[in-house]
Amino acid sequence: MINDFTEYAIYIMPGSTDMRKQINGLAAIAENEMTDDIFSESLFLFCNRRARTQVKILYWERNGFCLW
Repeated sequence: MINDFTEYAIYIMPGSTDMRKQINGLAAIAENEMTDDIFSESLFLFCNRRARTQVKILYWERNGFCLW
């Protein structure tokens, strides 16, 4: 089921993030460096270093994290 993301807060991690990180590593970054609760209705965006050509999006879905 696809969520309606219009009510979600969007947080963009400043700087670059290592794109080799997976769900656990990105969740730890979001929890330690961003102020909002990672289990709330929020989208966390991470960009790569080289030319900002890749984006990873992390959010909490009922029983676990989803990573796009």
